[in-house]
Amino acid sequence: MKIDAKFFAERIGDAPTLVQTYRELGYDGLFATETRHDPFLPLMLAAEHGQGLDLSTRVALAFSRSPMHLAYLGHDLQAYTEGRFTLGLGSQVQAHIVHRFGATWSQPISRMREAIQAIRAIWRSWDDGTSLNFRGELYQHTLMTPFFSPRPNPYGQAPIFLAAVGPRMTELAGEVADGLVIHDFSTERYIRTVTMPALQRGLEKAGRGRADVQVVCPGVVVTGSTEKDYLDVLSRTRSRIAFHASTAAYRRVLDVHGWGDLYAQLNVLSHQRKWSEMARLISDDILETFAVVGPPEEIAAKLLSRYGDLADRISLDLPGVSREQAADLLRGLKSPVAELG
Repeated sequence: MKIDAKFFAERIGDAPTLVQTYRELGYDGLFATETRHDPFLPLMLAAEHGQGLDLSTRVALAFSRSPMHLAYLGHDLQAYTEGRFTLGLGSQVQAHIVHRFGATWSQPISRMREAIQAIRAIWRSWDDGTSLNFRGELYQHTLMTPFFSPRPNPYGQAPIFLAAVGPRMTELAGEVADGLVIHDFSTERYIRTVTMPALQRGLEKAGRGRADVQVVCPGVVVTGSTEKDYLDVLSRTRSRIAFHASTAAYRRVLDVHGWGDLYAQLNVLSHQRKWSEMARLISDDILETFAVVGPPEEIAAKLLSRYGDLADRISLDLPGVSREQAADLLRGLKSPVAELG
């Protein structure tokens, strides 16, 4: 199992120092999210200063960009990182694609399938010199001249991981992706009863096995070096869970636990922008179902108990934890796996 750190720098100039810190702590990789900043730019700095670390977008939005944009970005980062880059893609939800990005939303499963196929077709045309002739229903890429074609990538094509919540997108990951990124708004029960069976169905459709796809599990952690740090992380995590739980596309996770009615309450409050009231609806039971909660010395064992037999990688975010505690936690996650191996 590999452990990746969420790579977020409020100021892009802070990135080199953060990368050095993550290397020293013993993380295997860094992932950049698409929230307040574009995820690709920080990874260029991470590549320059984080030799040896795996780097990934986790995730970049596919539907707000063309496959050609993503192909250029993925090709360049794969070359610059010397083969340590993973292109992690996600769909987002319709409202954000249409109203935040002004892009097209339609047939999300078919669109994602074609986007991944198109990116790989573009990469093949650059690497093999073959004519670009991708003709899908939603994407067509048929023009590539030497002037616009990069040199063949000496490190091969970057892996493509796909983020998913619903079973149909999860099945698609099993069919066409190199990895599945399980959304933070998932629970152990949902992963075991919905996600993994859907992934298996996708693998079987494509004639592939479990070893052909890496599974990235979420590491939502509530802990802290001091009571103040702990309470701050606790508050932010309640708010994040409430925000996700107000989204129609994620209600299916709540339904697995019999909490479907919570969605309706949160959705109404979200339209009223009553964010603090939303967070108060997240009980301790709900919090501890979505997050691993406890003092730093207990977190590794709890994460391994929850995901140890499922995850190839864990996305970990450890705000409010000292360097020493973070290093101990990482050792705790890796030692039992090493002993079992």
